[in-house]
This record gives sequence, structure tokens and C-alpha cells, in this order.
Amino acid sequence: MKQLSIWARQISPSLTLAISAKAKALKAAGKDICEFGSGEPDFDTPDFIKEACIQALRDGKTKYLPSAGLLPLRQAIAKKYECENGLTGLSEKNIIVSPGGKFSCHLAVMAVCSPGDEVLIPSPYWLSYPEMVRLAGATPIFLKTTFASAFKVTVDDLRAAKTDRTRLFILNSPSNPTGTVYSKEEICALVDYCVHEGIYVMSDEIYEALVYDGVQHFSPASVADYFPYVITTGGFSKTFAMTGWRLGYSVAEKGIAEAMDNLQSHMTSNATTFAQYGALAALQNEALSKASVESMRQAFDRRRKLLYSGLSAIDGMRVFKSQGAFYLFPSIENFGASSAFADKLLQEQQVAVVPGIAFGDDTCIRLSYATSDATIEKGIERLQTFCKMYHL
Repeated sequence: MKQLSIWARQISPSLTLAISAKAKALKAAGKDICEFGSGEPDFDTPDFIKEACIQALRDGKTKYLPSAGLLPLRQAIAKKYECENGLTGLSEKNIIVSPGGKFSCHLAVMAVCSPGDEVLIPSPYWLSYPEMVRLAGATPIFLKTTFASAFKVTVDDLRAAKTDRTRLFILNSPSNPTGTVYSKEEICALVDYCVHEGIYVMSDEIYEALVYDGVQHFSPASVADYFPYVITTGGFSKTFAMTGWRLGYSVAEKGIAEAMDNLQSHMTSNATTFAQYGALAALQNEALSKASVESMRQAFDRRRKLLYSGLSAIDGMRVFKSQGAFYLFPSIENFGASSAFADKLLQEQQVAVVPGIAFGDDTCIRLSYATSDATIEKGIERLQTFCKMYHL
């Protein structure tokens, strides 16, 4: 067989999806699996959103749309960012609707990065960021963070890593996998440095609605001087439990948005037409949306505290208390490497977690609390048993 392309050879498969698939296969085989690997809400999409999609199908909304997305949806996203995130002067020309938040991030990287460029990525990182950078022919440069720094980078970290080839900085707040949330002041310091140095910023805000302990989400593109340099990405998957709908979006200055639209027009055409009518309902029905989102957020917050309490009680495990998203990222350095730990945990105790090596940190594991209270309680018991057996 002829050799595959350099793109196919250098890209690693998604370990989070692989773990989830393995857990589901074991469940299908009759195993009692405590699943902490999945990065998706365990809630169903709200009924009013589903009904809008169903009605769109009945109305024959099954044809092509402009590649940038349904015009009323793009206008609603622009309004959302003006009213909720503080961005000003937006129109539909600043918005690109894509088939998933992941693809929105990929488009952002492709729009501003070329072969030979470098992209600064805080580590631990969402595992797809480096692969997106490599697919653009650019090089990921990882900025190591720690428990002591609350898994955050500083301007000094950016300054130490910057070269003449630095093109983009990726900011993810709230973060996957750590759940850390940067303050407004911290974000402004980072983005101010990038703007001064002519570096673009991709602000991945997919978890913006899921914050706890009174912290506030901040969008750097709301600062007028930053807007030309910031590409904001988001979506409906996490906020509205719409993971399978595959709908994301980007907000950028018109030149970048046009470039992203051009790329998307050749890569996927438009995101699914009738699904976009469901997303439009999510943004237009403000009262129903806020009630649905807040109900899920409160449930996640309760589970976060339950899981944090249980993990903190395990001897030898160190736990960072996240303030966003729906993950905890505890250190298991007292128990060995994350990949071996996660594999044995699944085999011997039927608990599925994602090894931290997938996110650039082999001393931690990621647990999603987007699961039931009963699963969390049972999973903690099994983890306690496992750690007593394998404590070094």
C-alpha cells in the first residue's frame, strides 16, 4: 500500500472518544461501568429546541444555506454577543456558523496560521488543539502550567516562549481539562501582550455558561482594541446539551470571518440546515433558554462538589477545585503514570477516566461530572478501593 499523507501520519486519534467508545462497548457487553470520560452533558436537548428543528423539517427546511449559516441565526448570535458578552458593533458578517465547535476552532487556526508558524498553547490542553495546529502546517509550542499556578499561564510565560514565528495564542476559559477560569484582569494582561506583539488570539469559550463559585466569564473580544486580533469560538453543545447536533460558531473581524467562510465553503459547505433552526430557537426563546441552562448548571455544580469531596478524601490524590466546565483534573502522581492507571482502573474496577497524557500531563487524570449522582458515588467508592491497592 502506498504511504499515507503527512497529515494522516502525524495526527493522533482522539483518546477521549476512544475511551468513551470502549466504555460504551463494555456497557453493551453487560459490564457495570462508571463513566467519567465523556465530554458531553448527560441531559437531553430541551424540548422547545427539538420542536423547532422538527417544525423546520416539516416546513421543508432541508436545502442548502449560505456556507456562513442561516442569516437569522447569525444575527441572533451577534445580538447574543452584544447583550451577554459585551462585544459591540457586530453584524451577521462577523459570524460563521459551523458543524461543531471543534470545526470552528479548526477554521480559526486555518485562517491565520501557515506552515512554519508557531502557536502558543497552555498545557494541559484540550487534546485537539495541537492536531489542529499541525494540520495547518504550524508547530504547537506548549506552555506548562501546574497546580501551583491554578493551571494558568502568565505574560512572562508568553514572553519566554514567543519567537519571530509566533502567530497565535490559544486561550480556553473555562478550560478543558482542568476547569480553571481566568479572571478579566488575567485575560486582559495576556491579550494585551499578544496585541502589542501582533499575535492573534483564539478564545475558545465553549463552556462560558458553566461557571461556579460566583466567578464571571469574560470575553476578551469585548475590548475594542483587542477585537481585530481575537477570534472567539463557541457553540451549542455544552450550553444546550446539543452535542450530536454539531453546531458551533465563530465571531471575528470581517476579514478573518470572510476567510473562514471561504475555507468552510470548500470543506463542508453549510452546517445542517434544519439543526440551525433549533439553534435559532435556543437563542430567541430567552426565558426558556435561561431556565434550561441554569437548571443544568446547578446540577453540574452539585455534582462538582460531590466529586471533589469524594476525590479529596482519597489518600495520596491531590485535587484542583475547578470553577468552570464539568471536569476535575486530579493529580495521581503518587500512583504512577496516567495511562497505566486509567487502563487498570477500567479493567479492574470498571471506572472509565481519561488519562492526563492525552492533555499533555501524565501525572493527572480527567473525570467528567456530566453524569449522575449515583454514578459519582459508586465511582468514588471504586476509586478508593483501587487507590488503596495501588498506592506507591
